[in-house]
Amino acid sequence: MLAAILYILPLFTVSVLALPAEPDVNVVDLGYSSYQGTSLENGVSRWLGIRYAAPPVGDLRFRAPTDPLKTTTLQRADAFGNVCISTTAPPNTAGYSEDCLFLDVYAPTNAKQGKPLPVFIYIQGGGFNSNSNPNYSGVGLVKASDNNIIVITFNYRVGPYGFLASDEIRKGGDFNIGLKDQRKVFEWVQRHISEFGGDPKHVTLGGCSAGAASIDLHLTAYGGRDDNLFHATAAESPSFGVQFTVKESQYQYDALVERAGCKSASDTLACLRELSERDLQSVNFNIPTPGGTDDLPLFMYSNVVDGDITTDFTYNLFGQGKFIKVPVIFGDDTNGGTIFAPMSADTATAMNYFLRTQFPLLTKEHLARIDELYPEGNKYPNAGRYWQSTSDAYGHMRYMCPAMYLSAVYAKKSIPSWNYRYNVEDPVSKANGLGVSHTIEVSAIFGPEYSRGAAPASYYSINKNAVPLMQGYWTSFIRTFDGNTLEAVTLVSFVVTRAEWMLISEISNLEGVQFFGASTTFECHALGNGRVCATATFRTGVGEVKAFWA
Repeated sequence: MLAAILYILPLFTVSVLALPAEPDVNVVDLGYSSYQGTSLENGVSRWLGIRYAAPPVGDLRFRAPTDPLKTTTLQRADAFGNVCISTTAPPNTAGYSEDCLFLDVYAPTNAKQGKPLPVFIYIQGGGFNSNSNPNYSGVGLVKASDNNIIVITFNYRVGPYGFLASDEIRKGGDFNIGLKDQRKVFEWVQRHISEFGGDPKHVTLGGCSAGAASIDLHLTAYGGRDDNLFHATAAESPSFGVQFTVKESQYQYDALVERAGCKSASDTLACLRELSERDLQSVNFNIPTPGGTDDLPLFMYSNVVDGDITTDFTYNLFGQGKFIKVPVIFGDDTNGGTIFAPMSADTATAMNYFLRTQFPLLTKEHLARIDELYPEGNKYPNAGRYWQSTSDAYGHMRYMCPAMYLSAVYAKKSIPSWNYRYNVEDPVSKANGLGVSHTIEVSAIFGPEYSRGAAPASYYSINKNAVPLMQGYWTSFIRTFDGNTLEAVTLVSFVVTRAEWMLISEISNLEGVQFFGASTTFECHALGNGRVCATATFRTGVGEVKAFWA
């Protein structure tokens, strides 16, 4: 009997080993490469460092992104890819490289077991000169949606690597390649997101600061051509920064060529391409803007009007109706300019000097009007008398009023449009005068533990209710294209003015502006990008908003 058992046992063992192994739900085959993701303990899986384009090095420097190279071995997707190099960053900074076109995917582990899930593509900010929110985790948003969405984050080229423009680039390179990197991600999602359980027909773009400005630029790309790459957008602090034509941008190229020692080369663009990453980065820094001041602008490189992906100035394109008609959110923070304005500003002259450095086309007449609208402000420790005024002027001009204007443009076309002003005050920031600063709501949307230390400490204590509130609105919008459908109704008392967002229905009536936090009256005076000015007045339900537009 024992012999019989011993004889059968090996057969049984072989039989078990021969059973086919269950496929790993975290292995995805993208055609060009297969990636091994990681399951976390909270029911979310993530794939980090997926290539969405070929390394933009060598002859691909200053060119639009190309398809990723093929690999034959399974790629581990358990570490972030390199971040794209910032303007003025030291050469050879660890974790930064030209080889930076990577994306990250966060999805419910069981995403492929049900119907395809809505997708949220997040575009980080940085003024088109840096990747300022690299490696934010989408885990918090996926969890906040009850595991009903997929989140994509990614890097894109900035500074001269992404936005160099000149006649030489026209002949031998590509314009606005940072935007084209972003568009490459959108196309990647259309081709591959179904492998993760996502729905390519239900995609929402999100972004903060330059990421929100990117949304404006994609809504108007190619004159408003809709290639069905996305179906709704949520822009946090959309910017109308300075836009130059290619001709106006030539000075940036010429200066870079001279600093790089390429001025005498017969082909200056080829010379720039032949430089090592270290040598090119060592001469990658800002210079004053012609017609401005002798100081350095905050953001030198930016989107240019190239007659292709950007056919005209953003303000003009929206005014002409040349934009994609999808549901939209636009909004801003109460004190969007405080982190940018010089704290030393002690006079109106100092305020005007800073503003001319950022907006070189401001005239004496513009500045005189600004002086009237922004007199000496509140005094804060270690700050000049005009710091608050300067920060208000800059924040309104660059961020707040563009958001109001864009909401009104969509409302005029009867397209679902929501606007918000984030006013959740952190005690420390309030005391030092920073107030509710630029893009601080991003920490509430992603969750403070997932925003790499950017969240105020109060988001873990007295302001913790802001987190599920914002996540509730955002995940509802991502899932249904309406922030009210699935929002956290138990927290509506946190919003003083309204229990839900109202659709903005008229260009002259912005009573649907949603205030997160204390509902204080404010005025918005702005000059847009410093070109020909006009005025408009809006109503917010808590006070008049005066927008001085360009």
